[in-house]
Amino acid sequence: MTGIDEAKPFRPLRIAVLTVSDTRGPDDDRSGDTLVERLEGAGHELAARAIVTDDAAHIADAYRRWIDDPAVDVVISTGGTGVTGRDVTPEALEGVAEKLIAGFGELFRMLSYQTIGTSALQSRATAGVARGTYLFALPGSTGAVRDAWDQILVFQLDARHRPCNFAELLPRLREHESG
Repeated sequence: MTGIDEAKPFRPLRIAVLTVSDTRGPDDDRSGDTLVERLEGAGHELAARAIVTDDAAHIADAYRRWIDDPAVDVVISTGGTGVTGRDVTPEALEGVAEKLIAGFGELFRMLSYQTIGTSALQSRATAGVARGTYLFALPGSTGAVRDAWDQILVFQLDARHRPCNFAELLPRLREHESG
């Protein structure tokens, strides 16, 4: 079976949203707003939200703060995943992650190609895991956020999705620490 197993109960996750931008503020953070609308619409809880500048240390600090917070299961950032000199979100994520989820970026670019063609190559979307917390770095456009949420994350963050999903693995992410 592929899809949502309606016989299983939905388990909301606590998701923090991080916007990485030198120009966006709370009043014009459309990508962050889109993420919040989608995650809450799916039944998840907004655990926290912040905006930081395109600075690797600031981004990594925000990731670490939420990785250390037991009230946060997932961190989704938007912005800073391109190829310009100020785009350093992937490096910040990779600096705090214990494991990378290479397939996330690959799948995101494949899906983006269907929408924006070869421009999908410019995205360095990535994902990882750190101390039991999932980390996802998405591009800063609202279209990219919609594509990532609607075509990947809404399913992988739902424990009812079959044949498997990230959500059901949450209790096992730290099992290497108990030995």
